[in-house]
Amino acid sequence: MKNEIKLLGELLIKQRHKIAESVHADRMDGVAMTQAEKNEFQKIEPRIMEVRAEFITLFGEALTEHDNRNKAIEKTKQWGKETGDYFFKLGAPLDEALKDTSYYRDYIWKSIKEEATIQGMSAETIFNVIEIIDPLLDQAVYYFSLTYVQSHQNMLEQAKSAFLELSVPIVPLIKGTGVLPLIGNIDTERAHLLMEETLSQAVKLKLEHLIMDVSGVMIVDTMVADQLFKVIDALTLLGVTTILTGIRPEVAQTMVALGLNLDKIKVKGNLHQAFMDIQSL
Repeated sequence: MKNEIKLLGELLIKQRHKIAESVHADRMDGVAMTQAEKNEFQKIEPRIMEVRAEFITLFGEALTEHDNRNKAIEKTKQWGKETGDYFFKLGAPLDEALKDTSYYRDYIWKSIKEEATIQGMSAETIFNVIEIIDPLLDQAVYYFSLTYVQSHQNMLEQAKSAFLELSVPIVPLIKGTGVLPLIGNIDTERAHLLMEETLSQAVKLKLEHLIMDVSGVMIVDTMVADQLFKVIDALTLLGVTTILTGIRPEVAQTMVALGLNLDKIKVKGNLHQAFMDIQSL
């Protein structure tokens, strides 16, 4: 029986390109693409065919070395990770990529069935092959999907970080003076970045005065106010005088209702007033 399983593994390895071509032909049958999309797909098609052949080889090797299942599992895991990341970078939707699974299963078992019939192999051999191949296919799908999702999450995190960095821009006005326009909500993560980026840019630009305009901040609660005050205090330690401008009427009412103390903070109605105040010094 062991020799029969090994024989089937050698068959899959030998026919890997033929099986890969059959899977690919069926998978792409009826897929509508514009001429431009076809031209782009032709550039990556050879690599996709390699991926397909590599996948089928994994099952062939799992059968030829069926006594070492841990090795097969590790190889399948590695294939799933590398291929999941590759297909994510191609921009292929996950649900579309996973449609390949049924095609692989069908053609791999078609080849095994044909050879088993020719060789007159026993049902026991087939059941043992099933016990090797099916779990590996499930493992491949799992690690492929897991890596694809992780790559997607990493992209979102990177995009969010880039957005947050752009959301703390200090604009130089004149030598030693800059303006920081704050727009949108300030959550804990953005507040942390606000502290880091503001202090870093203040030092880099050698600021003496910073106008912090909050006209684009719709909501100010205790947390937001506390973070703004901390930034202003930290700037003071760096020798930077901060002027708060653009407090909206509804925000002003909220700040009063919260009992926030603005005595130590210089406040002006708008950017023009703040700029004129700085020039008069």
